[in-house]
Amino acid sequence: MKTWINIFWLGTKELRSVFSDVVMVMLIIYSFSLAIYSQATATSESVNNASIAIVDEDHSTLSRAIANALYPPYFKTPVLILADEVDASMDLDRFMFVVEIPPMFEEDVRRGRQPSVQINIDATAVTQASLGNSYIQNIIVDEVNHFINRSDETTAYPVTLVQRRAFNPNGTGMWFGAMNALINQISMITIILTGAALLREREHGTIEHLLVMPLSSFQIVMSKVWANGLIILVAFSLSMLFVVETILDVPISGSRLLLVGGTTLYLFAAAAIGIFLGTIARTMAQFALLMIMVIIPITMLSGGLTPIESQPEIIQPVTWFLPSRHYMSFAQAVVFRGADITIIWPQLLTIIALGGIFFSASLALFRRSIAVSR
Repeated sequence: MKTWINIFWLGTKELRSVFSDVVMVMLIIYSFSLAIYSQATATSESVNNASIAIVDEDHSTLSRAIANALYPPYFKTPVLILADEVDASMDLDRFMFVVEIPPMFEEDVRRGRQPSVQINIDATAVTQASLGNSYIQNIIVDEVNHFINRSDETTAYPVTLVQRRAFNPNGTGMWFGAMNALINQISMITIILTGAALLREREHGTIEHLLVMPLSSFQIVMSKVWANGLIILVAFSLSMLFVVETILDVPISGSRLLLVGGTTLYLFAAAAIGIFLGTIARTMAQFALLMIMVIIPITMLSGGLTPIESQPEIIQPVTWFLPSRHYMSFAQAVVFRGADITIIWPQLLTIIALGGIFFSASLALFRRSIAVSR
């Protein structure tokens, strides 16, 4: 009992230390509010307000119909330009797309010929360029078919395809982006807090004070894990409630209590990684370099940016040893698919196992560093 009482009071000391650091408090507030909102809304999986120009050398009913079909919010209002202005406009980044309709275009369509429409694309924005090109092609084909048939009739095919979007009926990319951003912030801030807490003790000389007290290395490490984990857990819960659910309007299909419980287990694993890095590093500069080496793989290989199945086969087995991969799978299953404990228990057990391994390794390394200091 005395061990846990010592852990509790050491943790309260850690809480006071964190809240007295204004910069750290501002970082936590920003990371779980504005950072989540900006990351969720900055990236779009559809074309939005793309700049477009039209070179209309036909001036026919069909060419005007094509121009009128390119409307917001996918595209800005088309700007009519001359053919000799295309290269200069593209070089000056005035337009992302320029559609060139040749002379006699409508007449050639009437006579059953196959006239060409040129689409000039600024491919520096690769995703928008690719999606926008598909949008423009479909719009032009639809307008030409409507002009030829003089109606909105569609061809009757022998097979009817029925699409059903499960868990995200409208295909809203912001839902996934919000959760991905939140999980990445949890990983980064937890590792920063726990690692910086250990380094702060060493740089301020207070680690020597702890060593002369009747405290074990387990008590010192565990106090930093629970105190910093509690801060992140509260920040996560508030961010889920006010930013993700209220502002971004992301529905939570599963149990919120189960989500908080799984997050608590993941915080234990992430905090253990932070303690490990904080023990290896001797200065904040070294810790920052180690953070870069660790955070990038954790975020890129967790399955948030690209599915695990889409990653190179040589990398996929490595991702199994990352707690972030299993937590990402757990969080997505609970939030979007409404999974319960009978479905996600393998991910929880894996997180516990990996967290125990990282905690044991960090504790052993911390004990060794204490022995050297003494």
